[in-house]
Amino acid sequence: MTQAEIKLCSLLLQEHFGEIVEKIGTYLIRTGPQPLRMIVNDVGLVLDQVKKALCVLIQHNLVTYQLQKRGFVEYEAQCKRVLRILRYPRYIYTAKTLYNDTGELIVEELLLNGKMTMSAVVRKVADRLTETMEDGKTMDYADVSNTFVRLADTHFVQRCPLVPETPESPDAPPPPAPTLVINEKDMYVVPRLNLIGKGKRRRSCDEEEEGKPKAKKQKQDGESSEPPPDDGIYWQVNIDRFHQHFRDQGIVSAVANRMDQTSSEIVRTMLRMSEVTTSSSAPYTQPLSSNEIFRSLPAGYNIVKQVLDQYLTLLADDPLEFVGKSGDSGGGMYTVSILYFWTLSPFWPLIYFPLPLRFGSRCARIFRLLLRKKHLEQKQVEDFAMIPAKEAKDMLYKMLSENFVSLQEIPKTPDHAPSRTFYLYTVNVPSSARMLLHRCYKSVANLMERRQYETKENKRLLEKSQRVEAILASMQATGAEEAQLQEIEEMITAPERQQLENLKRNVNKIDASENQVDETIFVLESFIESTVKKP
Repeated sequence: MTQAEIKLCSLLLQEHFGEIVEKIGTYLIRTGPQPLRMIVNDVGLVLDQVKKALCVLIQHNLVTYQLQKRGFVEYEAQCKRVLRILRYPRYIYTAKTLYNDTGELIVEELLLNGKMTMSAVVRKVADRLTETMEDGKTMDYADVSNTFVRLADTHFVQRCPLVPETPESPDAPPPPAPTLVINEKDMYVVPRLNLIGKGKRRRSCDEEEEGKPKAKKQKQDGESSEPPPDDGIYWQVNIDRFHQHFRDQGIVSAVANRMDQTSSEIVRTMLRMSEVTTSSSAPYTQPLSSNEIFRSLPAGYNIVKQVLDQYLTLLADDPLEFVGKSGDSGGGMYTVSILYFWTLSPFWPLIYFPLPLRFGSRCARIFRLLLRKKHLEQKQVEDFAMIPAKEAKDMLYKMLSENFVSLQEIPKTPDHAPSRTFYLYTVNVPSSARMLLHRCYKSVANLMERRQYETKENKRLLEKSQRVEAILASMQATGAEEAQLQEIEEMITAPERQQLENLKRNVNKIDASENQVDETIFVLESFIESTVKKP
């Protein structure tokens, strides 16, 4: 765990959950698994505050607990899961792209609350959608429920582990911590709920002052006292499934750049057919026959069977090996190579790009040369790259100091005498990827700090703008005249308005930069995971 990762986790926890939760989370990230007593003693907070902070972190899957053999419970922070908070906007946007506004709000609610029952999600999303509709229109619970079922069928949401039902003996004491389990077959099974109703709008202040809504409120309170039909069945966002979708989009884009649009549509169809049956960590998709692929092509995509077979043969024979052939039954069995994709297509532009900016085009030439030749002495680098000795030496040392290249010693004799030792320059690609990943974490932390600074510096102006907007909204609701509204708007002067526009533009740039850096982080993390040898 690097300092850059710890700092970024701390900033993310503080921004989303506040100072107390950030203090507990950062402490667990720095120290590792700790029991409750140690956390209270070291952090210096009240026991009740520590318990509530741990509940929040566990609710959002940012902390796990483990019952030890000696009978106490240890809490451990999941740093990688905390860093995924940075990717929340991308998850929400993907859900919006695939399942419209309803899917977007379902994923957003689950991310905001960590875990929720299906009935609670459906009601909350229906209410939020109804608020955005025109007067007289409402969102039906059934429509939201259908979108939730589609998200579960495609594994974008999944059930949370439950406490197993065991016969309780009156004499046995309860365990210090419950053990949560779930059957893999039940992870995506949606309970049959008969949710009948429509979304409700918030009551205005005038209605709350009257006596009419009090009876309704009592009635609603009475209804909420009954447990919902899916009580105890909680759902959460399946982050690995979203990562699998991002990876599939990258593969389709790489095939389109390499071949053409038709080839990419064929690969997209193959990935869509195996998106649920293939694990997110599998090196290859499940084998698919040519006949199955032909039947699953999008409607209206006019490709005859013979042309499809030609495209599949072309993809299988391509040196980049995006598609492999694994058999001849059913017109030929084909798979999509996932592991090979990460070691090939999206990673290399990321590692080449910083070199010309930081060191110049000649350093980039030396770097590509070392990647191609694997190991070279300094004299060989000078000759192959056609660069003067002094410049080549300076460039190699610059890249060596920044960990872009590494130096390997091969002694002729056991005494490692410099005169009898070969010094070979090489590129350790996984090490370079980790170095770039570390720089990306630092960049995101700097961007977040800059956004906080910009917001803090303009705090008074932002509060004034919010007050003016609230006054305008209330006056418009009561039917105020145009002259009165104009007078309220003039409370913010022209220089202040210009300052607000500059602040908004700067914050939008920072947010866009965070998302772009996170896309780079995703590619680098995926590449590093693909190069690690799994037991």
